[in-house]
Amino acid sequence: MENKGSWTVADAVDYMGRPAEKSKTGGWVPAALILGIEIVERLSTMGIAVNLVTYLMDTMHLPSSTSANIVTDFMGTSFLLCLLGGFLADSFLGRFKTIAIFAFVQLLGTGSLALATKLPGLRPPPCHHGEHCKPASGFQMTILYIALYLIALGTGGLKSSVSGFGSDQFDDKDPKEKSQMAYFFNRFFFFISMGTLMAVTVLVYMQDEVGRSWAYGICTVSMVIAIVLFLSGTKRYRFKKSQGSPVVQILQVLAASSRKRKMELPQSVAYLYEDAPEGLRVEHTDQFHLLDKAAIVAEGDFDKNLDGTAIPNPWRLCSVTKIEEVKMMVRLLPIWATTIIFWTTYAQMITFSVEQASTMERTIGGFMIPAGSLTVFFVAAILITLAVYDRAIMPLWKKWKGKPGFSNLQRMAIGLVLSTLGMAAAALAEQKRLSVAKSVTTAHSKTLPISVFFLVPQFFLVGSGEAFIYTGQLDFFITQSPKGMKTMSTGLFLTTLSLGFFVSSFLVSVVKKVTGSSGNGQGWLADNINHGRLDRFYWLLAVLSGINIVVYMICAFWFKPRKGKGAVEMASGKGFSVEENC
Repeated sequence: MENKGSWTVADAVDYMGRPAEKSKTGGWVPAALILGIEIVERLSTMGIAVNLVTYLMDTMHLPSSTSANIVTDFMGTSFLLCLLGGFLADSFLGRFKTIAIFAFVQLLGTGSLALATKLPGLRPPPCHHGEHCKPASGFQMTILYIALYLIALGTGGLKSSVSGFGSDQFDDKDPKEKSQMAYFFNRFFFFISMGTLMAVTVLVYMQDEVGRSWAYGICTVSMVIAIVLFLSGTKRYRFKKSQGSPVVQILQVLAASSRKRKMELPQSVAYLYEDAPEGLRVEHTDQFHLLDKAAIVAEGDFDKNLDGTAIPNPWRLCSVTKIEEVKMMVRLLPIWATTIIFWTTYAQMITFSVEQASTMERTIGGFMIPAGSLTVFFVAAILITLAVYDRAIMPLWKKWKGKPGFSNLQRMAIGLVLSTLGMAAAALAEQKRLSVAKSVTTAHSKTLPISVFFLVPQFFLVGSGEAFIYTGQLDFFITQSPKGMKTMSTGLFLTTLSLGFFVSSFLVSVVKKVTGSSGNGQGWLADNINHGRLDRFYWLLAVLSGINIVVYMICAFWFKPRKGKGAVEMASGKGFSVEENC
């Protein structure tokens, strides 16, 4: 008789809570239904983000610096909320319910945004270039903020669970399904890239030429269809039990060590508490002695169970293994901190660079390239970089060094260098654009006689840097974190994206305030960039990025990597960008 374990998945159940049968659950069809949600999410979020700054300036009549900060705050919040979505999925809801709930939240967001851009009462009256334009009222901005942050909330919840729930549809203990899982991720990244391309080309073009409400309406209808398809596969999905949030473990170690901070550590590690099975124990290290105090056995550390047996109170006593896992997360923090600046430079590509493009000559024949569509060069740079790395750099590196490509730390370093060069290229391009702006005598002309393709180098350099740093970061945070904290470490990595956008907003506000009293009173980041010195802001970012590279190198030499195979390779189509996954 056939063993039951051969036709069921050991660690998964169906929608009724019964062991999931391989023939009736999981596989390509359910995975494709899940993938549809993520494609629509990418289409909506990126289609909105890359062209939002032009709407805020041209329609809502906001200053350029304010518009840039609204965009970066929106993107930063989207990535920060991935932590909330991951916590809810791990601790309470599970991935299926998290996806269903937050897909509906994003549906409300895109629907609200479609209405906000359609109804005349929700935007200020139009005005012509050169006139004094009335900015959006507090009520109008409140409605816009509600729509944007509903979308951000939906994005955070979806991105935290979609790829994980998709991988749950394949049994990694079955060789055939394990190979299907790898193929699924290749297709996952490919189709999301296509969603991003559609967002920055077709959707942005519709926003500019047909109408934003129509474009956002398409996003809304697409999400409705994606949700219906997603729910239709409920009976086919495999559900895996949540393991609990590692945040709780970290808080327990911090609470226990803080409670015992005045106690003396024993002379031998053998006297510290340990209850992990022999094969799962993590060897004790000498760093961060304060955390070791959480393993000191003291009076009151044990509670009585119902049968009278003593069990440790996890908020008072933690095992050496749990403490070491927290230490491993702490060791990631210096690298984490020194990669934030990359995403600060990235933020300029979807804010000020789009504003630069809106003032430049963008026609090819009779076709006008939308300013927001310049971000298509990001995708092109990523794809070209990955292809060159896969087909040329990796074979040469393996022949020369005997290693299959750069390490994750090396990839991150390359990304930081490329982004620094990208800011320098952006500064030079802006100097050229400003010189043309000063020579133009027609005050009412919005388009300067300078080609938008002067901006291509900065898009390509930062885009190529993204290809290296994103895969390097993800590889680093997955392979160097404890086994039980992979989700947590991925969330930690994603906070670098979030904080990078928030740092951009902070820098813009500081520069605006500090330089606002100079020259014509508008400073480097003038309401009209033709009257400002955006090039100096770019040079500031280039200098800060250069200093950051030095600090990163020091941290990289200090860090001692764990031995093991990298989790993310940049070959065989497995590299991907920030627009593609969370």
